[in-house]
Amino acid sequence: MILTVRAIEDTAALDALATRIDRLEWRDGGATAGATAKAVKRNLQAVLSGREGEALHGDLMRIVADNAVVKAAAQPHRFSRLLVSRTEGEGHYGAHVDNALMGKGEDRMRTDISFTLFLTPPAEYEGGELVIHAAGMTQWVKPQAGEIVLYPSSSIHEVRPVTSGCRIACVGWIESWIADQCQREMLFDLENLRVSLRTQMSRQSAELLTLDKTIANLMRMWGRR
Repeated sequence: MILTVRAIEDTAALDALATRIDRLEWRDGGATAGATAKAVKRNLQAVLSGREGEALHGDLMRIVADNAVVKAAAQPHRFSRLLVSRTEGEGHYGAHVDNALMGKGEDRMRTDISFTLFLTPPAEYEGGELVIHAAGMTQWVKPQAGEIVLYPSSSIHEVRPVTSGCRIACVGWIESWIADQCQREMLFDLENLRVSLRTQMSRQSAELLTLDKTIANLMRMWGRR
């Protein structure tokens, strides 16, 4: 499932984030890539240490983790540490697949879902599309600033060269309670149905109680760390 979710509605909030990001220090993005991906990665990565960097990281994490649609679609168990990337001057990230496991020790996690939070309006840069290669199709995505794209970490994907302007994005990974993406999609459909039915009938209706029970029991059946 490839899903685009609106996460930041307020233009002023986006402008404030852009101002904070402009003050950050940057380094070669290859430092955070796996051995294979490093050869095709041409961008800059923000240094998110120090008081300003950690505060920004925390605010970006809340934007992603507190989003109701992200919660319903991803069923998050854990989030990776976030990265903020800057791509310009023909920079790109060639076709690659994300590492199946990331981190070390207690922080080691399985990557089920990758996400990109776009922070630059598409009119401000040329190129820079996120391209996701799924079975039998290729999807090009260049959403509005403030939108998150969720996609399977198992897919081959790339960022096309930015031929003019500058593309700023926040990326990260989710380990889901539901490892199987087909099961996640079924639960997402059921959750959307539940939200819709709650606007039409009492929460104590037999139909909603049965749906509540079904969702809970599927979570018990499929949920794992």
